[in-house]
Order: sequence, then structure tokens, then C-alpha cells
Amino acid sequence: MNKSYDEATMTARFAITCTLIFAVLILWMPAPGQSAVSNDNADTVYRIETVDGTTTVGRLIREDDDAVVLYVEGLGEVTIRRDNIREITELDETAFVRGTYWYPNPHATRYLFGPNALPLGRRMGYYQNTWIFFNNVNYGVTERFSMGVGMVPLFLFGVGQTPAWLLPKISLPLGTDQLNISAGAMFGGVIGSGFGGVGLLYGNLTFGGRNSNISAGLGYGYVDDGLSDRPSVNIAGMHRLSQRYYIITENYFFPSGDGDYNAVGSLGLRYAPESFAVDFALVRPEGVGGDFIGIPWLGVSIPFSR
Repeated sequence: MNKSYDEATMTARFAITCTLIFAVLILWMPAPGQSAVSNDNADTVYRIETVDGTTTVGRLIREDDDAVVLYVEGLGEVTIRRDNIREITELDETAFVRGTYWYPNPHATRYLFGPNALPLGRRMGYYQNTWIFFNNVNYGVTERFSMGVGMVPLFLFGVGQTPAWLLPKISLPLGTDQLNISAGAMFGGVIGSGFGGVGLLYGNLTFGGRNSNISAGLGYGYVDDGLSDRPSVNIAGMHRLSQRYYIITENYFFPSGDGDYNAVGSLGLRYAPESFAVDFALVRPEGVGGDFIGIPWLGVSIPFSR
């Protein structure tokens, strides 16, 4: 009995410890914009994307009808002809941290699996794949409402029944962009079967921005027409370590049949250049003992916009 208790509490303690660590990281995270690129002779910072997809970030030195000249840290003056420019964007100083340009987080609204309360944004979207089989596409219909659809494409293997789901979500600010609340659902079923459906109704509260945040949520699962009488609890966090790396934790507490809760904890690393994100993590369910460390997690997401 003591061994069972120890195995059960280990995962719960792990989840709570991760949450506390992330809370401290967010409260003490470095303030963006304190240090920008060199060359104090100019105040305007541009991000330029050329027709071949190359991006350059630097302070404006001069520009005319033919070219734009930037000062780029580590390279000096860089001249880009206007007929080679696909897009030019003026950047705010808050896009720089310790002298390095931090491009927008390409996967800011979701942790490993579950979403936070931050809005996706109008005409913004992403495709997410987890372990090849689980596929999601989410799209921002408005600034605050997004819709997603997902499936496990078993038809590729000749199976006639295909699990699929819808993922609506609405996000609202609570007086500041650092505090958001959301409500959403997962409506799931199996195409090609008589199964009535399974899913989740949830709400999230997120403190923080797109680089570092912590979330707490409640969710009620359902099967067919039956709704659970006790909620699941979700506590998750994300913290940006550098231009391309984040640490993520996502932890769940599910109601069990004996009136208690079972825990599932996770800790992972996200590698996220500007145009995609890859998640590596370990997931540890409660009650697994011995030398077991965790179930490996691998996910990839690709953002897009219209």
C-alpha cells in the first residue's frame, strides 16, 4: 500500500513542482526591449523578407527608391534592393532581448497537447502533428474565436472508421493582455460508426504573454449524452529560454472512480525557429513504478496565415 501511494504521489508532486517553477520563471523573466542591436545612430528597426525567403533584421541606416541599407549585428551594413524585397516590417524595441531579435512565437496558443487562453488571431492558423497519427488544423476566424478540426487518418491503412474531432475556442482579455480567459470544447466521434461521441468542455485562465505564461483550467468530459460530475484539472506553463528554445510543462488531474484523482505530468523542450516548432517531452502517468521514466512525446506544428 505504501508503494502504491508513493508511485501515485510522485507524479502529482512532479506536476505541482513544475507549476511552481514556471510561476517563478514568469514572475522573474527578463523584460524585453532592455537591449537592442548596436548602432545607436538610428532608431528604426526593420525586418525584411526577400523573394527567396531570406529574412534580415537590423537598424535602418538609409533608404531610397532603389535599396534599403541596414546595420545588422555581426555583419555590419547590408544593402537590400527593393525589387528583391517581398515584405518589410518595422519592429518595436520589445522584439529584442539582450541584443537578439526574438521573432514571434510560432506556436504560442498551445502547449504539448492542450490550448491556453491566448487568442490565435484573425486569419492566423497552424497545422499540428503528434506521433504521425494525430493531426490538427486550427484557424482564427476572428481575433478572439478560432476553430480547429482533427483526425487520425486510419483510412490510409484501409480501415473504414476514422476518429475525428472539432475544436472551437473563444478567448477574452480580463482588463489586460497579460490575463486571458477562454472557453472551448473538443467534440469527437468516429466517422463510419454508430458511436455517439466523446469529448470535453473546458475553460482556461492564462497569466502571461506569448513567450512565457502559466495556465490553469477545468474540463468536463462526456460520452454520448453523459457529462462527468467532477472536473478534470489542467495546470500548464511555457517559458522562452532564448530565440529558439522554450521549456513546457503540461499536467492533468483526472477524477477516478474511487472519488480521488489520478495525475499525468509532463516536461518538455520546444525548438521553434520562425516558421515551425518541434516538441520533445516525457509524459509520466501516475501509478507507473519501477525504472519507468516517461512516455516520449514528439510533436510538430507549422504556422500559416492568410
